[in-house]
Amino acid sequence: MPIEKIILLLSGTMVLLGSILTIYHSPAWVYLTAFVGANLLFAGLTGFCPMVKILRKCGLKHGRSFK
Repeated sequence: MPIEKIILLLSGTMVLLGSILTIYHSPAWVYLTAFVGANLLFAGLTGFCPMVKILRKCGLKHGRSFK
């Protein structure tokens, strides 16, 4: 599976998890959702995603979406 798909799956999972925890546990969990959103915005504007570096070090193959 390409890195891009993994990142989208992880991001979506973290946003859903943060939203659920915000509703059922504590409003402070909204910061998790904001952090994921800020990283997605940063990656969209710059083409650089920190998670790509981590996944590359794990030996996963990447596509052409991220530098």
